[in-house]
Amino acid sequence: MPEGLEAEIWRTALTSIVGRRITCAWVDDRVAPPGFVREVTGSSVAAIRRVGKVVLIDTDETIIGLHFGMTGRLVIDGEARIDRLEYASGQDRPEWDRLRLFTNGTQAAAAVRLNDPRRLGRISIDPDLTHLGVDIFDLSVTSLEDALKRRRIAVKTALLDQTVLAGLGNLCVDEVLWWAGIDPHRPANSLESDEMKRLEEMVRRRLPIMLRRGGSTSGVLSPEVRAACPPCERDGHPLRRDSIASRTAVWCPGHQL
Repeated sequence: MPEGLEAEIWRTALTSIVGRRITCAWVDDRVAPPGFVREVTGSSVAAIRRVGKVVLIDTDETIIGLHFGMTGRLVIDGEARIDRLEYASGQDRPEWDRLRLFTNGTQAAAAVRLNDPRRLGRISIDPDLTHLGVDIFDLSVTSLEDALKRRRIAVKTALLDQTVLAGLGNLCVDEVLWWAGIDPHRPANSLESDEMKRLEEMVRRRLPIMLRRGGSTSGVLSPEVRAACPPCERDGHPLRRDSIASRTAVWCPGHQL
């Protein structure tokens, strides 16, 4: 958390700064490369993109990469499209800012703030993202099969690997596996062709629905459901909460086979 869905929400919000000039910048040197402020000051914002969980600000000089870690979030022109991240503080303290970008000569308030209380995110210049797998919104059955067919690890672990599928995090992986009816413990290479198709379909269908509803916490397996593990709304079996490769997995042993 945040996952690719949150990054997409912030990508959309950041389009409001396209065409502006970055006239001043401040960064927490502990999470940014040397010379960051010098590199970005004076550049103009040309486009906003997202690759997996990373938001990219393309300028006419360089590319700024925003990596959110577990608790980073964006405030743009004083507004936060996501008020509070689940599993993070609901406060917005100035000392938690890791990046401030000022645009078009306005110094009174930053146009863009990256606020991160735990300092697990980072800021990069011209990031190399070629190691990432196919993006969650570009997935096909063929690309999914190619990514999973040789992996013996648990399918949940494989889907969390950003080199396999870029943008999925813990909550979204559990969600799509629940909808697809696949046990998260299953070896990735054990999935049959019809199961691959179901999984790809659920990524393609359910993630846009969650995006419209507000992000990765808006699924059937919401944080409240994950905490309580009530009976599964599909078949009535009690949900289980297990640990798979040190990550929490919430699933239903009744219909996830």
